Amino acid sequence: MATGKFITAVNCMDGRVQEPVIMWGKIKHGADYVDAITEAGPIKLLAEGDEAGTDSIRMRVLISVAKHGSELIAVIGHHDCAGNPVPKEEQIPQIEKAMEVVKSWDTGAKVVGLYVNELWNVEVVRE
Repeated sequence: MATGKFITAVNCMDGRVQEPVIMWGKIKHGADYVDAITEAGPIKLLAEGDEAGTDSIRMRVLISVAKHGSELIAVIGHHDCAGNPVPKEEQIPQIEKAMEVVKSWDTGAKVVGLYVNELWNVEVVRE
């Protein structure tokens, strides 16, 4: 197993959201490293049950937990998402549904929901 404290971020591929999420993980959770599992609009894939997308994300999350010992999985939506171009008010329920999907994988890791706002700041949706 890798050394250092890892968390897992199921995040959009949009480069604008990577750094805020990494900093959040390091500051709020003492992470040394953040495993980035990226897709275009991952919360939509998970919330709507896209089988291929969900399977791909699940496989990578399981690697992060098993091989890096990640004890926290963050599921993230964000402002101005090209892969999921809906407002925050629609993304929040998607984040919550996506969290339930990730929890159903029974990884043993804590699952949290985050939203990166228009100022590129991380907001906790649910812990």
